Amino acid sequence: MVGAPRAHRRPAQTAPGGPADRRVDAAAPAPSRAVPRVLDELPAVCGRIAVAWLALGTLTAAYDPARALSPRTLLLGFALQTAASCAARGAVHRRRRNALRNHPRSALVIGPATTAQRVAAAVLRHPACGIEPVGIVADHPDGAEGLPVLTTGEEVERALIQNGVRAVLTVHPSVRSERGPLLRALAESGCAVWEVDADSPSYEVRDQLAGFACRRLELGSRRPGSVGKRTLDVLVSGTLLLLVSPLLLVCAVVLRLTDGPGVVFRQERIGKDGRPFTLLKFRTHRPVDEHEAATRWSVAREPQMSRFCRFLRETSLDELLQLWNVLSGDMSLVGPRPERPYFVAQFSQTYPGYAARHRMRTGITGLAQIHGLRGDTSIEDRCRFDNAYIDNWSLWQDICILARTVTALVRPTGS
Repeated sequence: MVGAPRAHRRPAQTAPGGPADRRVDAAAPAPSRAVPRVLDELPAVCGRIAVAWLALGTLTAAYDPARALSPRTLLLGFALQTAASCAARGAVHRRRRNALRNHPRSALVIGPATTAQRVAAAVLRHPACGIEPVGIVADHPDGAEGLPVLTTGEEVERALIQNGVRAVLTVHPSVRSERGPLLRALAESGCAVWEVDADSPSYEVRDQLAGFACRRLELGSRRPGSVGKRTLDVLVSGTLLLLVSPLLLVCAVVLRLTDGPGVVFRQERIGKDGRPFTLLKFRTHRPVDEHEAATRWSVAREPQMSRFCRFLRETSLDELLQLWNVLSGDMSLVGPRPERPYFVAQFSQTYPGYAARHRMRTGITGLAQIHGLRGDTSIEDRCRFDNAYIDNWSLWQDICILARTVTALVRPTGS
């Protein structure tokens, strides 16, 4: 056995409501970076103190040259302040490390039982992480020994209340799409949700937990800058809808005359946090049935397409109706492209990190698209660019991507 969960060490506690009634401190710092070492901070501390003393020496010499500080005085002041600062930081860090070790945050580990038990065992072997797994959330126990496996919502809620769970670790790429509602409920109850890279090594500069690379998932709260991003979406999409409405009318009329009724195409796509929504496009291809529409991968140069439909695909004019999706809040102007549920499930199993694309609202264009990853191109490359965009998001980056998209529209690469 890996270790007994707290639920076995103390009786269950009653609560007035479900997880949504609990509010705990969700501002949990990164598991391993929460308490840095003094030696890790020493270069930055020395640099800041050196700049401060050099500035003091310069100002003193400029104001009164007769009382200018000597190099010896500057070096002595620098050394004394550095020593005092490091000593104070060391004391504070030591106290925080002891607090994490003596009062760890209870955590649930979500994912396939075997992988989740392996991650939980590794975390329990490193109490300095400040995380103590108390249960596994999985569909089936899979015969793996260790922490108790919770398979129903009632069991998860009971463990959440009895153990005061404050952290959630997801250990498989598919968890984000398959367990989206559960993760959102846990985040809204005050839990910090972390995505742990349990299988493939990562060399990116990210947070770590017991040697595993991990990243914080923003599910229950707004991302920093989300108000500015939404404001940009509303202003630009609303303005463009007014400006291009005559063009949309012309496209609709020509498409109706050349390709028959059913001008607008509606299809279910997966958006932020794995939530489905209805995407709008001009219809450029008529599948045989609903199954083909949901599972067939199509490209711009379909042989059955009429010349006008192919023109709409190659110029991306068929995507203009998605401005309404942006205005209504289902999508953003810039973000990972939304995909059908069938392919989301398939790609989440095949490409590590694909499900993490749903951390942010999907978009009409994105970093992957301006790098030529449109239509029948590498899903692995798209996934990498999409996650890089989310990890390094800024409002200025959105503006730059929109500007580059305008120039890229003339390229006949399909969508």
